[in-house]
Amino acid sequence: MTRDRKQAPAAKGSARPPRKPRRFEAKPTAGPAASHRPYPASNAAPYAPAKPARAAKPAQAARASSAAGDPQATFRRPSQELVALYGFHAVREALRSRKRKLLDIFATPAAAEKLAAEILGAGLSAHIVEADALSRRLGADAVHQGVMLEARPFEPLDLADIEQASGVVLVLDQITDPHNVGAILRTAAAFRVDAVVMTERHAPEMTGVLAKAASGGLEHAPIVHVVNLARALKTLGELGYLRVGLDSAGEASLGAAPLARPLALVLGGEGKGIRRLTRENCDLVARLDMAGPIKSLNVSNACAVALTLVELRLADRLR
Repeated sequence: MTRDRKQAPAAKGSARPPRKPRRFEAKPTAGPAASHRPYPASNAAPYAPAKPARAAKPAQAARASSAAGDPQATFRRPSQELVALYGFHAVREALRSRKRKLLDIFATPAAAEKLAAEILGAGLSAHIVEADALSRRLGADAVHQGVMLEARPFEPLDLADIEQASGVVLVLDQITDPHNVGAILRTAAAFRVDAVVMTERHAPEMTGVLAKAASGGLEHAPIVHVVNLARALKTLGELGYLRVGLDSAGEASLGAAPLARPLALVLGGEGKGIRRLTRENCDLVARLDMAGPIKSLNVSNACAVALTLVELRLADRLR
């Protein structure tokens, strides 16, 4: 006859039977929805209707749209079909003018809020990034101010496409420094110059540093790139332009030279001035008279002084 053995304790590591889930009974609450709101006993709360949401401000809408955008968005690869504009003024004017195709904007939270109205007006959603990410994309020396806009280049223009409003165009003879060209474009936009003519080669790219130096002027000064500057000056002469070269050794003072519109003001490159063929295709070469011991100016400063004299001389024809 066998004896009943006692049941051995469960071995270590073996599965224990599952515990029954604890149930919380709802306390009865006032209101018609009491039976439909099973609050735990410790968290019982009366029913209250939800408040209507407030309309979002432009800055809040911009942040919301950026948060709702593609979190995997990345910078496009640099190419000839891509322009990277950075800096507050350059980006703001591109957003406002909408003269080119805009692709994407990347900004820090502070910059996105500052440009919220312009971003929404341009139909874009800001991709919120850290400032370091922009510095890695643009270079450590780029003063991006927390914002970068990816866009397409302007459609190319020809000399025949110039629309005369002020009756003045600028012709740049191999000015290669992007800071100088950017400053010239800013001045050209301020004086409502009809166009800026420059060579395709020996000229800076219309992006980056130049756009930042132009401080928005790049969007408002039409640019005509030509292959041969001497041939372009001949064409301008055939179109009726008075071609005036600006040189410190000019035979006449710009303040006293005979001027008429339409006028093409020719500026030479840094250091070397206007070249021989360029000079030969000018109707006259004028100088800026300086009262002080320094008789020459930086080309961008000389441009601003020359346009001021031209406006004073032709005031009745520039408006």
